[in-house]
Amino acid sequence: MRTSFVIGAALLALAVTPAIPARAADPEFTLSIRDHRFDPTELQVPAGVKVRLIVKNLDATPEEFESNELHREKVVSPGQQIVVIVGPLDPGTYGFFGDFHQDTAQGKLIAK
Repeated sequence: MRTSFVIGAALLALAVTPAIPARAADPEFTLSIRDHRFDPTELQVPAGVKVRLIVKNLDATPEEFESNELHREKVVSPGQQIVVIVGPLDPGTYGFFGDFHQDTAQGKLIAK
């Protein structure tokens, strides 16, 4: 009798629990740092969703992905990569730069 009650309660719990839809992975975009420059310098991403930025440092020196508008700051060691999650973003343009080479490492994230 007790086993039937436990099984019945479990089935009832499953029946009244709302289904949680599977969430698709966040869209992923790649930025490379080469010769102290971001490539591409402009990257278009979808507005209204979180996105994963994969930042690869192809240089022999460290660089930093920094954006005052996105409130992100993260060092990328030479030959390594980092992941930066941003968003959901309103439509617009968001600047980013390499803090160690601000004169050349500049870019824009364009959310549409």
